[in-house]
Amino acid sequence: MNPMSIRDAINSSPRESFSTNEPLSVVGVCLDEDTWTVLKQFAESAPLIRLRSHLSEYRVQETDSASDWLGDPPPDICLVDFDRDRRRAAMAAENIHSAAPETAVFAVSTDAQPDLIIQAMRSGCSEYLLKPMGREQLLNAVARVGGRRRERTQPFRAQVLAFMGAKGGCGVTSVVTQLGALLANSFSKKTLIVDLHPDFGDAALYLGLTKYRYHFFELVENNDRLDAELLQSFLARHPSGLELIPAPEGNDTPRRILPGAVAQTFDFLRMRYDYILVDMPPGLSDENLEMIRHCDQLHMVTVAEVSALRNVVRHLDYLTRKEIPRERFRVVLNRHQKRGLISDGEIEKTLGQRIFWKVPNQYAHVVKAINGGDPVAQLATSEVTKSLKDLASNLGAKPAGEKKGEKKKESSGFLGLLGR
Repeated sequence: MNPMSIRDAINSSPRESFSTNEPLSVVGVCLDEDTWTVLKQFAESAPLIRLRSHLSEYRVQETDSASDWLGDPPPDICLVDFDRDRRRAAMAAENIHSAAPETAVFAVSTDAQPDLIIQAMRSGCSEYLLKPMGREQLLNAVARVGGRRRERTQPFRAQVLAFMGAKGGCGVTSVVTQLGALLANSFSKKTLIVDLHPDFGDAALYLGLTKYRYHFFELVENNDRLDAELLQSFLARHPSGLELIPAPEGNDTPRRILPGAVAQTFDFLRMRYDYILVDMPPGLSDENLEMIRHCDQLHMVTVAEVSALRNVVRHLDYLTRKEIPRERFRVVLNRHQKRGLISDGEIEKTLGQRIFWKVPNQYAHVVKAINGGDPVAQLATSEVTKSLKDLASNLGAKPAGEKKGEKKKESSGFLGLLGR
């Protein structure tokens, strides 16, 4: 999916009415006289926006401070005219988006060629307004910004739990999909999995979900336009109630993610879920580091192998040097065997940290769940599910229907098996 098709989806969708107690501040950059006149008339007739200033030149140097030329605090909306100099306009838009990520950047132009619209979107513009700028298209664009600002005032809800393997093959996706399905089904928690792999992520495959259109990095690219309605088109839904934002299929071109975009996207997602589980690829890419800084807990998933344990130590040392609090790290030992070649004590001595959780080794059961695409049904009676159910309780989840002080009743049938 490209930015143009997302834009079309947004503009064709009905919008709820927009109202705000405080008007949105607006700065114009190199707007022609007719467009600036339309803006002034709109501001005078509807108390939705307040014009702050009109800048007569593009600022494209990295040394230019956004607060110096946009003002402090940054405006809610910045309209950039792309007709005078498209190259400099794109550079200015990118600088604004990078320096003031909460400012919505609108491109304004007479040219509606799709490749030019996409270029503007990739520069950080959240809207592409055509001249002569009509009241209706301006109202709709402003309403979307106002809606996002209103949502940002709501308190965050979800715990964001990141899971990263010490190396490939440690079973991160298995743990995440099984725990996520369990939280959604047995605990009735609104749960989302985000597959953060830049390509070839397997979370959708493990859940048997094949019908989805878009992936997480497209969502991040369009975080400036993100609202509840747009989010729905990115979600794949599992019968357990679990929701997933999948990874790219692997044939997409590499994406350049602007600094802060991942954190902004998760700030939005936090307001809509109880738990967000992030399936991260191994390694310390910029996106991974941003995710680690933003999450509530980082679960390092490892197995009892020398190479994997060495990588855990290296990761923890590196992240500590990056001033990420060590108490945020939790070591999860997957495929745990009570009589393994390397004892739990030796592992903890090597890591310099206690093992937070041990997931038992039931490889045949897990493979069966992967092949069946339904971790809830396939693993209902396994020791793996019992362990992950206890982990869910440790994370603060309570079984559905269980009240404080109430003795848990024996249940039968499919959900009863999950509760054992």
